[in-house]
Formats: sequence, structure tokens, C-alpha cells
Amino acid sequence: MNILKNTGPFNLNKQEKAAGQDLWDLKEMKKEKIRRLLRNKGKPITDRPDLKPAAVLVPLFQKNWKTHILLTKRTDRVEHHKGQVSFPGGAFRYEDLDLLTTALRETEEEIGVERDLVEILGELDHMVTLSNFRICPYVGVIPYPYPFKLSAFEVERLIELPLKYLLEEAEFKEALFTYEGQSNINLHIDFQEEIIWGATARILKNFMDILLKSS
Repeated sequence: MNILKNTGPFNLNKQEKAAGQDLWDLKEMKKEKIRRLLRNKGKPITDRPDLKPAAVLVPLFQKNWKTHILLTKRTDRVEHHKGQVSFPGGAFRYEDLDLLTTALRETEEEIGVERDLVEILGELDHMVTLSNFRICPYVGVIPYPYPFKLSAFEVERLIELPLKYLLEEAEFKEALFTYEGQSNINLHIDFQEEIIWGATARILKNFMDILLKSS
């Protein structure tokens, strides 16, 4: 993966940042607000029968009274998206009841969060990856602190992304990335020493757009 050029930031304006600040604290009334904003927001992709179905969890948790999003840094041993920052999740299996089951199963396998402990708030727009997966993202609240158990094969480490950072500091930019020999323009943001790009960045942007522009 190479960043070849930047084409400009997608910064949130001051009004949008202020509108999202009341979501920093995951109290029950705030969770209900997120549920309401996400209701009927999941837009499926139906015109690409060649895409493989997959699902991810966008895990929210509260740390020091502020909302965070949990991401994973993938190992170099996985088949797809080696070394990238992603959400816990994976491909649909025939034994899964539905895509929500996929997201919860993969989350438990990758980071050890039991599926019964995840409080689902809603669904985001479906995304397509460069590896031809159609991803259905589910937003859910997980307990924290929690004794995470990382899959040594799939997950190198966890990344705690503060919602405040997305609101006040992060710049969503477009850049030309090369992945497995193909170059495509993709959204990305920088966080600490990581570049969050592709479907993960687009899911984060979609989530921010829904939260802030509907507030």
C-alpha cells in the first residue's frame, strides 16, 4: 500500500463538531439517540451479485467518561487486508443466521468479546472493499474495561479511537492507494502512527455524517 497523492481534506465544520459533543458520553439517553439516528440508515448494495457478503462491528465503549471506537490492527498472517487497521468482523459463513450473527461471531473470535454482551444500536450503510467484499457494519456498545482475548493469528493489537478526535482533530482526506497491484482513490485519516483507510475510513465517515448532520 502506497499513498501517492492527497486530493484534499473533508473537515467537519465547527457547527458539526459542536452538535456531536453531546454524544461523547454513552449514557442511556445518548444510546437511544444513536439508535434513533441509525434507524433505517443501513443502505444495502444490491447491484453487485459478485460481491462476497461480510459484516463488521463498530464497537463503542466509554473510557474516562468519553466515547471511543475500538479498532484492530491486523497481522500480516491473515489472507485479506494484511497489516491494516479495521473493525472486528469477517466473511459470512453458511452456518450464520444472518450478517449480524457474522459480526458478533467474528468479534468474539478476534477480540474475545462475548456476543451476548454487545448492545446493538443500529446499522450503517453497506461498503465495498477492494477485495470484493460487501460489508454490512453494525454499531454496538461493548463493556469496558474488558479482558480482551486477541486472536494471535488475526489481531496484532487494539486501537482506541476517541470520538472527540474524529470531531475535533481528524481530517478525512482522499489519496491514491496501491493495493495488490491496483491503484484506487480512497478515503483515509491519520491516527497516532497509523493510517486508517479504505472501507474502515468510509465507515467512520458515514457514522460521523449520520451523527452530526442529523443532530
